Amino acid sequence: MLKIYGSTTSPFVRRLRIWLANVEHEFINLQIFSGPDREFLASLNPTLKIPMIDDEGQIIYDSRVIFRYLTGKLGYSVPDWRQENLLTLIDSVNDTLVQALIMKRSGIEADPDKLIFKLQNDRIETILNHLNEKVEQGEFGGWGYPEVCLYCLIDWVEFRELHDLSQMQSLLAFQARHQNKIEVTATNPRG
Repeated sequence: MLKIYGSTTSPFVRRLRIWLANVEHEFINLQIFSGPDREFLASLNPTLKIPMIDDEGQIIYDSRVIFRYLTGKLGYSVPDWRQENLLTLIDSVNDTLVQALIMKRSGIEADPDKLIFKLQNDRIETILNHLNEKVEQGEFGGWGYPEVCLYCLIDWVEFRELHDLSQMQSLLAFQARHQNKIEVTATNPRG
């Protein structure tokens, strides 16, 4: 049976859990920052990141690679280049926000005068505004993998209180439109 390793709070894990809602799989929740779960993760995945899957002994890591692998295995259609670009934007801002959260939890104060923080803040603001415009233009009209990824990003930003989205009404409307889907409520990181 397909096994997904991750945490209930990871947006990268959640997107796969939602996307695979109708595919039989087992979800294994790990505490990845210390202890035996971190050691287990390291024994199979040198990136020490989640998600990771085990498909009958085939270990695959990184949500995007896992998606491509399972898309082929399950016979699903491959995203076109427009969708791939949208996924790259979502992944980029999500990665940047994960780093911001880790720095915050590490007690590193964000200094807007330092280049690293300026670049991160510029990336976050630019991409979120672009995604807001894409939603306004109807780019995220269905409920395929790009939409699931966008939903997980927005909901995670709100859950972790990482960025003020109040001026991005299209993103918030998109979130509200999908928040009651069964696969969304079943994977809610708020418990």
